[in-house]
Amino acid sequence: WKTDEVRVHKPQVSDEVRQGLYFFRESLFQTLPQVYRNLERAVRRVYGADTGITVPSFVGFGSWIGGDRDGNPFVRPETTELAVRMHAELVLEEYIDRVKRLIRILSHSNSLCQPSPAFLDSLDADEDYWLGTMGQTLRRYHHEPYRRKLGIVRHRLEANLARVRMRCAGVEAPLELATGYDAEGELLDDLYLIRDSLISHGDANAADGALKDLIRLVESFGFHLVHLDIRQESTRHTQAVIELFARQPGAPYYQTFSEEQKLMALAEAIAHPHPFHIDKGTLTPDTRETLEVFEVMARMGAEISDRVFGAYVISMTHTASHVMEVMLLARLAGLAGRTPDGWFCSIRIAPLFETIEDLAHIDAVMSALFDNETYASLLKASGNLQEVMLGYSDSCKDGGILASAWNLYEAQEKIIALTDARGVQCRLFHGRGGTIGRGGGPTHEAILSQPDDTVHGQIKFTEQGEVLSYRYANPETARYELTMGISGLIKASRCVIEPAQPPRKDYLGIMAELAGYGEESYRALVCGTEGLLDYFYEVTPVDAIALLNIGSRPSYRKKQDRSLGSIRAIPWVFGWAQSRHTLPAWYGIGSAIERWRGSDLERLAKLQRMYQEWPFFRAILSNTQMSLFKAEMRIAHEYTRLATEPARAEGIYKTIADEYQRTLTQVLNIAGLNSLLEETPDLQLSLMRRNAYLDPLNHLQIALLERYRDEDTKGAREQWLDPLLRSINAIAAGMRNTG
Repeated sequence: WKTDEVRVHKPQVSDEVRQGLYFFRESLFQTLPQVYRNLERAVRRVYGADTGITVPSFVGFGSWIGGDRDGNPFVRPETTELAVRMHAELVLEEYIDRVKRLIRILSHSNSLCQPSPAFLDSLDADEDYWLGTMGQTLRRYHHEPYRRKLGIVRHRLEANLARVRMRCAGVEAPLELATGYDAEGELLDDLYLIRDSLISHGDANAADGALKDLIRLVESFGFHLVHLDIRQESTRHTQAVIELFARQPGAPYYQTFSEEQKLMALAEAIAHPHPFHIDKGTLTPDTRETLEVFEVMARMGAEISDRVFGAYVISMTHTASHVMEVMLLARLAGLAGRTPDGWFCSIRIAPLFETIEDLAHIDAVMSALFDNETYASLLKASGNLQEVMLGYSDSCKDGGILASAWNLYEAQEKIIALTDARGVQCRLFHGRGGTIGRGGGPTHEAILSQPDDTVHGQIKFTEQGEVLSYRYANPETARYELTMGISGLIKASRCVIEPAQPPRKDYLGIMAELAGYGEESYRALVCGTEGLLDYFYEVTPVDAIALLNIGSRPSYRKKQDRSLGSIRAIPWVFGWAQSRHTLPAWYGIGSAIERWRGSDLERLAKLQRMYQEWPFFRAILSNTQMSLFKAEMRIAHEYTRLATEPARAEGIYKTIADEYQRTLTQVLNIAGLNSLLEETPDLQLSLMRRNAYLDPLNHLQIALLERYRDEDTKGAREQWLDPLLRSINAIAAGMRNTG
């Protein structure tokens, strides 16, 4: 009760990395093996105990804390190095603790059981390590072979851990610490030997306990814990490539090239044995840092594991050359290229399509990439798996919730059709946020609402912000969330074994019309209403959000720029939620439906059938109901007291309130409900209980904003900042999926 609700200082990136690690330590290490046990139990129940079906370790975790440098000047190459080593440190500590417990448990005596020949051969081969490196006597664990083997495993892991800790401290590790494991595969081989040997002499139950859980963790987390994704904005790569070309004698003027010429020049440079002569000391700081990121990727891959990094995500990908530019920079760091033996590639590049316009051009960009012989060869060399990231936040901020949802739907269908035709595997990476306006919502329903035949046994999505705490801070909720995600994946992947039932073509046509109408309505408000952005900045606490110290990244791309492009998607959504508008999650839906159906009862019946039969449409309107329930137009109207031009603010508010009522009416008619969330009474009750606390908090916040923004109070205004920040935290806790 006495913990401060507001951070005193802005967190550093290293603090954010530690915060991310918390969830593994507190719940995920415990939860993941339990989830697999539950799944194995279900498989046995359905298929029988003797079918021989094994459940592989297929759940993987990623992060971009310490790797996402898009708009965050505090993520440096050395930050990425530190993040990777902090990940390795935590997972090695967990393995060592579990090996210690196994040493206590697996006390089998070779006078009472006979280990397998392969295990005994391995133990004989380890004798020099036991006697020399560890300095142990032959008498210790002489008749307890598993304890001896696990003692060696522990010693090698401790050498790995000591090496990582020294490098975290900036100290070069001595040679004696080179006695650890070179790769997680070596550790798994030792654990598999112990498991198989136990099974061979009738102790399968012993192998199926703590040992199996450790094997699951090593298979899932390796020495890297998470696949760290790197993210950078496309213009940074373009600037670096322009500079590199410009510094070569007689080189072409890259920035004047057409897209086709750029692709040709980049392909030639990637294939060349010595593409550029680079004196890093003469490069601009930005280009030098861009190159150093790729060098860090190469170095950390060699130091920790070749599984350390996930995807290199390029935000604002507009053209195929944006991807090829990253491939060239990777080539310069030795991550990709061509040798006499053929092509090699140890980097996976994921273009991120995030605006409405970019989503519409996704097939053209990806076709140009796949048609490029150099890129196709490198993709094949890396495993023939193309990852494509879809941005929910910016597309919604750009064109509204309906246009965003529909363009994302169509983009998925386009890219899957394209990769299927080219014989390329595709993994779609869904950049979802916590709130509905950023792609959030229940995970199970979100997976099932994906287009048919696009989830081919794998899916990747982000969990961000307060969602992490709500879902993964304790083992019970983490187990539930992972189970729901796996269940959704299995159901959505039925298309792998039987043809998917496509949605009716008339449903697709209706949705396309609705999306167009919704985008028109949203843009009319956001882009075509004079003073809308001033309204946003004045009737929401967005000016104070940046002072909350909740993250290391700036809230704005450009300071003092009151434009839609300047503000990031998170504060855009967060601000509207604080003032109880929740506008990004529903605005435009009511106008679109009303415009399409008019007073035609047959069209209403068609929409009602769509809601019942099409998971995609149902998910949109179900999430809309939650957002409408969390909105409170009477309280939103109270915030207009903060506007400097009351008459204009009143007009804007009326436009928003009218659309709210329009959307409420249309959604209830289509769902056949009398009240919002009638189909989910537990959620309805939960939100109703919260409102009793939220409503007075909003009134307090309005008073605090008035006092804090009053320039006449001189130095006294600062006394209202702390309670204002507490009100923001309190309302966010009640609204929950806010950012």
